[in-house]
Amino acid sequence: MKMEIPEQVNYILEELEKAGYEAYAVGGCVRDSLLGKEPKDWDITTSAKPLEVKELFRRTIDTGIQHGTVTVMLGSQGFEVTTYRMDGEYEDHRHPKEVIFTPDLREDLKRRDFTINAMAYNPRTGIVDCFEGQEDLEKKVIRCVGNPVDRFDEDALRMLRGIRFAGQLGFEVEEKTLEAMKIKAPTLVNVSAERIRTELSRLLISARPDRLMLAVETGLIQYFLPEFEKMLETKQNNPHHIYDVGRHSMEAVIWISKLFDQRREEFADCPWPEEKIRTALAYAALLHDVGKPACQTVDAEGIHHFHRHPLVGKDMATDILKRLKFDNDTISMVSRIIAEHDCRHENCYIDGEYSPKGKKAMRRLIHRIGPEAMPFLFLLQEADLMAQSDYCRQEKLAKLMAGKRACREVLEAKEPVNIGDLALGGKDLIALGVKPGPEMGKILQKLLDRVLEDPELNRYEILKEIVDKMR
Repeated sequence: MKMEIPEQVNYILEELEKAGYEAYAVGGCVRDSLLGKEPKDWDITTSAKPLEVKELFRRTIDTGIQHGTVTVMLGSQGFEVTTYRMDGEYEDHRHPKEVIFTPDLREDLKRRDFTINAMAYNPRTGIVDCFEGQEDLEKKVIRCVGNPVDRFDEDALRMLRGIRFAGQLGFEVEEKTLEAMKIKAPTLVNVSAERIRTELSRLLISARPDRLMLAVETGLIQYFLPEFEKMLETKQNNPHHIYDVGRHSMEAVIWISKLFDQRREEFADCPWPEEKIRTALAYAALLHDVGKPACQTVDAEGIHHFHRHPLVGKDMATDILKRLKFDNDTISMVSRIIAEHDCRHENCYIDGEYSPKGKKAMRRLIHRIGPEAMPFLFLLQEADLMAQSDYCRQEKLAKLMAGKRACREVLEAKEPVNIGDLALGGKDLIALGVKPGPEMGKILQKLLDRVLEDPELNRYEILKEIVDKMR
């Protein structure tokens, strides 16, 4: 089979071969090409030693030369070229004590994690597949190279990587590989939170985020998200739900991805890259009800209630995201919208139609979480509704659409929602004799409270009159 490879990759392969070395494209780029996908990165493996690679190319970077990796720069693009190697003994379930260079491509492929990632390609030789990776691609199976217990004992992160690949590709995890995950799950404690976060995030925004249930089945989940197990154990015996808290939340993750594809234009003003937006939304959906297990009560009729769970969930989600070493912007966004996800915009939809009376509550909501968070909140609320039972669903969605309309009208009219929107600010108060400090802050907050109730009051003369009466 002939694969299409970039001109720069072919150039590197040819230069190495001209010098008498073997060279192949290897790993994920071969896998993705066989699946008909465009690879994001092209990695190259070669029999040439790192210093020999450096001698052949004008610009190189010593990316990981001690492990055999040199980055070859062609224009502004870099391509990692790594010497065939065997890994020495692993002492921390993550890193080998030493790397041993080898002239044998098979030995290099044998050390890799999964069969679908252990294939190499060269235009002259074709595909080198020593471990039935092509067959596993056809079967849609994730299977370790060799003994899966050994592979996971070498690098515990491979367990989460296997589940992540299952999510991204829609594959199943082969039985022996799955059993090995159960055996080696405790070794995940050796993996950094940052590495776990990366794999979990990729899984949650993948085609099959529900593959997270494999982490539950294997026991891996207890080492990075034990709260989810409690969510799965928490039933929701009320008309609004058909799933336990955990499965409802997973359905919300699935829905939020679908809805983002339909509502992408609503995030046009967000400066974040799309992957970061999707990641924040996915975690918000996964954790929006994380506070429910701690808030569950049962009434005399046996109906379950979860009063105050959004606020409890906000604090829990903040702790979880900090534990996973997320950036402050993502933590702030996710926690803010979780705190408000149960706001149902009742006053925006009265007697079966939109009501502008709801704009007063909407201004206060926008003030609490910020205008930039509103698209995130609305999408979370829609995903939450779609993951519930169909009880009153159309009415709930109508209220949500009315809330979105009220928000749009408030923002388009530039109605005041923050202190910075006031027609009378701090400099004006100083001119009126108010000293900077706590008193000024209290006055500005009282003015904002008034204009949130009635934006028509947001005029300098009116606000000055209010200040005069306050002093």
